[in-house]
Amino acid sequence: MTRFVVDAPTLLHLVDEGLTVDPAHQLVAPGSIRSEALQLLLGQVVRGERDESSVRSTHERMTEVRIRLLGDRVSRMTSWTIAREHGWETLRDAEYLAVARLQADALVSIDPELVSKADSVVAVAPLSALLGPG
Repeated sequence: MTRFVVDAPTLLHLVDEGLTVDPAHQLVAPGSIRSEALQLLLGQVVRGERDESSVRSTHERMTEVRIRLLGDRVSRMTSWTIAREHGWETLRDAEYLAVARLQADALVSIDPELVSKADSVVAVAPLSALLGPG
C-alpha cells in the first residue's frame, strides 16, 4: 500500500472530476482538510463560481472519499517546526508537509505553490499516481 497526502484543492479536484483513487493506495491528510475544502467552496459561491446545490452535492461526495485524518501532538509540532525552519507565517502548508513526512510516501497536490514548498521537504508525486498502481 502506498500512502499519499492530499490537500483540500486536490480533494475537491478528485471529487469534481469524478476521479477514483486506486484501492491499493491510502489517502492521509491533516484533520482540517474537509473544513479547508468547505472554505474553498464558500469562496467559489461568493465569487459566483458555484451555487448552493452544487456545494451540497460536492460536500457529500467529498465526505465519501476515504481519508485517514491526523492531528496528533507529533503532527502539530512537526508542522510548527517545518513552518519555523522555512520562515512561513501560517501552518496551513506545513500541516500537509508534516503529515507527509510522518505518515506518507509522498504528497500529491494540484496547488503549484504547495508543490514548490514541498519539493525540498518531502517526496512529491503527480496526481496520476493516485489513480494507478504506485
